Amino acid sequence: MKSRVGSQGSLEEGKDSVTKVVTQYKPLSISMCMVRYSVMQNVIPMVQSRFQPCFQQLSLESWIRPPSSLLHSMNDTQLFWRASIVPQIKEYPFNRTHKIAFMFLTRGPIPLAPLWERFFKGNEKLYSIYIHSLPSYKPDFPPSSVFQGRQVPSQEAKWGRMSMCDAERRLLANALLDISNEWFILLSEACIPLHNFKAIYHYISKSRYSFMGAVDEPGPFGRGRYNPNMAPEVNITDWRKGSQWFEVNRKLAVDIVKDEVYHPKFEQFCRPACYVDEHYFPTMLTIESPRLLANRTLTWVDWSRGGAHPATFGKADINDQFFKRISESPTCVYNNQPTSLCYLFARKFAPSALGPLLEHSTKFLGF
Repeated sequence: MKSRVGSQGSLEEGKDSVTKVVTQYKPLSISMCMVRYSVMQNVIPMVQSRFQPCFQQLSLESWIRPPSSLLHSMNDTQLFWRASIVPQIKEYPFNRTHKIAFMFLTRGPIPLAPLWERFFKGNEKLYSIYIHSLPSYKPDFPPSSVFQGRQVPSQEAKWGRMSMCDAERRLLANALLDISNEWFILLSEACIPLHNFKAIYHYISKSRYSFMGAVDEPGPFGRGRYNPNMAPEVNITDWRKGSQWFEVNRKLAVDIVKDEVYHPKFEQFCRPACYVDEHYFPTMLTIESPRLLANRTLTWVDWSRGGAHPATFGKADINDQFFKRISESPTCVYNNQPTSLCYLFARKFAPSALGPLLEHSTKFLGF
């Protein structure tokens, strides 16, 4: 009986102390959250080490830290809304590292990954990687690979359809979640870099323009694809054509992701033989921000063989003459000045090209 009374007395003492705590702090208008915390401290001391405060202190770091994982449960509407949030004060209140987002639009694996691994090595703070593939594809990159864990939630993308542009917008939106990403490059699994990382970073970061082709082509494969039902949002004088493979800065990336004006028009009225991936972004950005475009692509391709797709190059093509041919392409304009350095990437390369590319990467690619 004594032990029971002792225990009961102890519990009564706990109640008294609880009452004192509440009475003592009530005039200070302490929150119910803190009252519960004080009650738990006095009644059940063992819970104290596990108890989490009812509030968390906000910090700048929590806002600017990139996502720890690229996997999320947002649908496209939610993702695009989140990615289109833009600070209204131009000056950043922290030291911001400007990174390039390399966005790989693939169907499955990246056969040329070892070459890209060599390209990225030693520049970890200056780039981010994002991969959009078929939803059914399960990547199997080794844990040490720069591509490991860089898959974004994906949907099927069909060539020539708006689903292809939606995949590109999805890549841009996921990359925009990292506030350090300033430039965004769209690549395929068949692309290779033509120069070392330092040269490519310098070229892109020093450019006053974004690299997207936007040509007013009068023939059947240009203006001939225009549908008058797209007016008044898109007039035939606005209609442009360009390569699918582009580079844009952060401002233009946000413009693409947030678009609700032109997307419905292109989805409804630009279908094969109008290929939306060649017209949607070039036309929209020509209307919205024509002075920010260099009106050319950074990715070299060979259309000389004709057909709906460019030439593919394999093991036998990797030689001095091939890369000399690329370097001797016609001059272009860089920051309003003529230059012979026009391409930073090239495609399409078959998996068989990997061996000789790795063997001669120093000679042909500079890394």
